[in-house]
Amino acid sequence: MGIFNLFNKEKKQTLDKGLEKSKTGIFDKLSRAVIGKSTVDEDVLDELEEILISSDVGIDTTLKIIKRIEKRVADDKYTSVNELDKILREEAAALLEENNSQDVQNSFETDNLPKPYVLMVVGVNGVGKTTTIGKLAYNFQKNGKKVVLGAADTFRAAAVDQLKLWGERVGVSVIDHGMNTDPSSVAYDAVKAGIEQEADVIIIDTAGRLHTKVNLMKELGKIKRVMQKVLPEAPHEIMLVLDGSTGQNAIIQAREFTKVTEINSLAITKLDGTAKGGVVIGISDEFKIPVKYIGVGEKMEDLQVFNKTEFVDSLFRKS
Repeated sequence: MGIFNLFNKEKKQTLDKGLEKSKTGIFDKLSRAVIGKSTVDEDVLDELEEILISSDVGIDTTLKIIKRIEKRVADDKYTSVNELDKILREEAAALLEENNSQDVQNSFETDNLPKPYVLMVVGVNGVGKTTTIGKLAYNFQKNGKKVVLGAADTFRAAAVDQLKLWGERVGVSVIDHGMNTDPSSVAYDAVKAGIEQEADVIIIDTAGRLHTKVNLMKELGKIKRVMQKVLPEAPHEIMLVLDGSTGQNAIIQAREFTKVTEINSLAITKLDGTAKGGVVIGISDEFKIPVKYIGVGEKMEDLQVFNKTEFVDSLFRKS
């Protein structure tokens, strides 16, 4: 077990702080909904349903959670409103557990993965994709892994320069051909360099332009084919980065990207600046794709391995 699998007190405090806006929004509304109530009745559940939807959990996912709670309440007609947050945590966590039941390497440990492990990162501009890659590189390296980055988002000069800056900051090798060059050739050289340098992890940045879905699909397909000339099984993982602060827009982006390429994992960023943290539950439930990492702050360590139980606890536990 890698050291990052341990969800220590400091990480929990960071998660609590990162989800504070979301949690406050939920419990301010919930407190008003249960005034004068002693037991969980139909009115309370109706209010809870509205609260979860307004917190960007999503309609379908909210209805699943409410149905589970209704069953619990029906079995015990005297369920106290004081138990509601506990029941909410348990049922939301159970739903996430069912959705992410497959075995996922949810850490910065790579001992059980192929070497080198090629991770291709996709996502629209502005979601924090390049920053997420930089933080991934930092955390992998901190865990004793050698990392090579490939700057294959060649349509924006800022993306290439930003990744190079992250490489310098973290102290990892960045393969780039500059702007307006063939992304697949960058990916090819990055994989080749990673093999030569005996890297543990190779992370490939890509352009995200959803307004040309056909071109995006062709481009991502070409990148994969060209990488496979060097390493037949590459990429081992395709991670979609989503901005959690955009709420339902993040879900729309996920729908679009899953149409054009096979997504194996998700990273959800910027949860510390929003009251829409419930979107993580909705995304996990709709797409059945494991949420692997969440961003809950600016620091390198604030890109956390997603822990379902601790996330739900931080989001739905009363202070």
